Amino acid sequence: MKINTKSFNLVPTLVFLALFHLSLVSCNKSIGSHSANGFTLDLIHRDSPLSPLYNPSNAPYDRLQNAFQRSFSRASFFKKNSINTIQSTIVPIPSEYLMKISIGTPAIDTLAIADTGSDLTWIQCEPCVECFKQMAPIFNPKNSSSYKTIGCKEKICQEVGSSACKNNICGYEVTYGDHSETSGDLSSETFTFASNSSQNVSIPNIIFGCGHDNGGTFPNTTSGIIGLGGGTVSIVNQMNQEIKGKFSYCLIPLESSSTNSNATSHINFGDSAIVTGPGVVSTPLIKSEETETFYFLTLEGITVGNKTLPFKYSSKLSSNDQGNIIIDSGTTLTLLPFEFYSDLEKQLVASINATRKDDPSGLFKVCYESKNGTIDAPKLVAHFTNADVELSPINTFTQVAEGLVCFTILPEVDIAIFGNLAQRNFLIGYDLVAKKVSFLPTDCTKH
Repeated sequence: MKINTKSFNLVPTLVFLALFHLSLVSCNKSIGSHSANGFTLDLIHRDSPLSPLYNPSNAPYDRLQNAFQRSFSRASFFKKNSINTIQSTIVPIPSEYLMKISIGTPAIDTLAIADTGSDLTWIQCEPCVECFKQMAPIFNPKNSSSYKTIGCKEKICQEVGSSACKNNICGYEVTYGDHSETSGDLSSETFTFASNSSQNVSIPNIIFGCGHDNGGTFPNTTSGIIGLGGGTVSIVNQMNQEIKGKFSYCLIPLESSSTNSNATSHINFGDSAIVTGPGVVSTPLIKSEETETFYFLTLEGITVGNKTLPFKYSSKLSSNDQGNIIIDSGTTLTLLPFEFYSDLEKQLVASINATRKDDPSGLFKVCYESKNGTIDAPKLVAHFTNADVELSPINTFTQVAEGLVCFTILPEVDIAIFGNLAQRNFLIGYDLVAKKVSFLPTDCTKH
């Protein structure tokens, strides 16, 4: 399967990832035709001390600036992926969160990037024609009794659009603008997840790419990609029978991971992912036929204080008239089209009584002097269809330097993304069967 990436450059991405703490003991629970009650897993931010990508020499503000810059790289990825492609293009590095899974029988631990903006899961495999360095041993399919290759005439091979066939093995190939690439055999294998809320969960026959020829600028801590997008081959859809199309996550504020090294975000699957209780609001999840990987919502307006600004924008990424903004846990900032952002900024500035300052980095448009890292900011409410989501200052402002706080919504051309800063301290549930996304204000450090 050769994926059409046109000519965009490989750029750092902010992707949604999970670090699964695995303890592979005899209590593993194999899931077949029946459904599990659900399971909950840790999400470890790449800049957390628990992360192998953590660089203690970087100052907190440096880490923030790097994350902010990657938001625009992510936006560029979304826009350039709006062309018709057989499979969602994967932008692999560097990740915001890391995912540790185990694969095969017997199960072997491996660390991978899991991306809500990608579908195909792949990892490096022996024998290697070319492989980049990784922390864990490279997976050797010969040592697994549950490994199978996919035949060229099998339906899934046709669905992913593979044109490569050797010895009746369906091949895949992913290429990137900077010539990074992975290719190998489309295969199936047992994936095991260690749950915080139940026994370890093993799911057989997960379709993935067993990469024998991989090279480029992949991070040497990881072994590949875990796809959590909305497409057919996404691991979320492959586990649909077990998780009933439900997953949710709760992202802690950035400051929590820096002040408490044990604080983590979490992702839930199946029954554990159901979002209920007082204060829950839900909005339709919109799918686009052209870009089925991405999760779209419909933003109808934003209220600043007592004034509501209507959001009249049709996304060029979605064929559906309603889906006009991507909800993406892999993008740090919230990005809105220039014309709407201009009106939003004017209303916001008129509502704040504080000393305005320029951002030395030149990235942020609206910044204020602050002695304690906060300002008296007006309430913002994002009005999605049937769901009013009230954003607190931790969702819309952050301290980017000593004594300086800035507005974390920025303008961007031809794109609207509801980023992960705006999603902090919400339990956010995706129900792919009911086609809705739910929001519940939550202290995610306690969830």
